[in-house]
Amino acid sequence: MTEKSDICLLGLILLSSLFTGVIGAEDTHVFISSGESVSLSCNNSLHQCSSTTCNYSNYTRSSTVEVFAGGINKNNTERSERLGLTSNCSLKIYNTTQHDGGVYICQQWNGSQHGNDSRVSLHVLHASQTEIIANTPVTLSCRLFSYECDYVFSYFGFQLVWMNQTDVDLQTDSRYQIRSDKLCLISLTTTLVNEDDNTELRCVLKHKNDIKTSVTYTVRFTGKTSHHNKP
Repeated sequence: MTEKSDICLLGLILLSSLFTGVIGAEDTHVFISSGESVSLSCNNSLHQCSSTTCNYSNYTRSSTVEVFAGGINKNNTERSERLGLTSNCSLKIYNTTQHDGGVYICQQWNGSQHGNDSRVSLHVLHASQTEIIANTPVTLSCRLFSYECDYVFSYFGFQLVWMNQTDVDLQTDSRYQIRSDKLCLISLTTTLVNEDDNTELRCVLKHKNDIKTSVTYTVRFTGKTSHHNKP
């Protein structure tokens, strides 16, 4: 095998390890938009969640943060009040933000570890808030927040697109300038007129023809601000 082939093979092995984690881990990928609540499953629970430990790494951290230990909220992050455990010991995240995107590893301990890790990759689609004024250029940005997002995007073959309320890709409309300088980020620039009041612009995360999640802007000129809605 040539040196170039060896390098390519090593790259594939490293990329594969990103999604499989340790041997025996159960991997799940969850896609949501910011503002939604979500439950991340944790298997093999014991003793009414007193055995449950949850760790988290997001897209900005190289280290891991322990958010639950022995079923108790560690209260060690600014988002602790939005975290809880359900009756089946799943990790519940309320009113998600872009900062919640990352990898969550749930473990059960009873002297020693019981069962395998439950590993969940949470992907959060977030669109920036901005003021919209009629007849004035505006830029809307939409980004997917994931652990190692560029690798995830390439590995799965995801695509970010802007659509109108009839699901037409706005890339085909000359009124809109679409830019995607980074894999996980897409922006839309346009000048909205009075006739656009109450129309919708939607940022969509797609995998082939499957829509994973989306974020919707409803254009409102009353009060001169837009409304950012859940999908």
